[in-house]
Amino acid sequence: MLEELLGGNVLGFMIWIVALVVAISIHEFAHAMVADYLGDPTAKLSGRKTLNPLAHFDPVGTLMLLFFSFGWGKPVPIDPFNLRDPRRDQALISLAGPGSNLILALVLSLVVRLSGNVLGLSILMPIIFLNVTLAIFNLIPLGPLDGFKIVLGFLPEDLARQWQETQSYGIIILLILLFLPIGGFSMGRVVLSLSSSIIKLFLGPSFGTIV
Repeated sequence: MLEELLGGNVLGFMIWIVALVVAISIHEFAHAMVADYLGDPTAKLSGRKTLNPLAHFDPVGTLMLLFFSFGWGKPVPIDPFNLRDPRRDQALISLAGPGSNLILALVLSLVVRLSGNVLGLSILMPIIFLNVTLAIFNLIPLGPLDGFKIVLGFLPEDLARQWQETQSYGIIILLILLFLPIGGFSMGRVVLSLSSSIIKLFLGPSFGTIV
């Protein structure tokens, strides 16, 4: 993303910034909307049930997206005591974020496929790419990410308690997997590889060479 700016492509950089804003805003808005629907108005009362990107800005998560193409927005506040089934409902709330990113990426991909417009793809591709990458990254079942609570919500109660105890170590494990590849394994490369495969699936074979 920053390569565009460093290479003097200001327009390309601005398109990526718009893509970043769209991806984070739709992700966090979806969390807040589903939480409100399931009975917890905490996010809504905190001003998070909005597509206004300023409400969802997280400095570290946004910098991660700028530098590494995966990151996060400001966590949406949830009060589990307002939920009818806290573990299940928190899993659904967590799933809403990545789900909304994938749905948006799919819709935009269909627009490109139906129009057959390669120029349109050059504009929409950053939005498609960041939405898919943000979704895949947040589905990793570790500590602060959505994937952790999604897994937690569907485990039997005894296993769920054990799973909950690992949450505090999640961010450390995540950083090690991202920045200290072990035995040639790099979580970042896995995320980007999965994202590329999904984008090719969404766009179809006629656009495969562009991805």
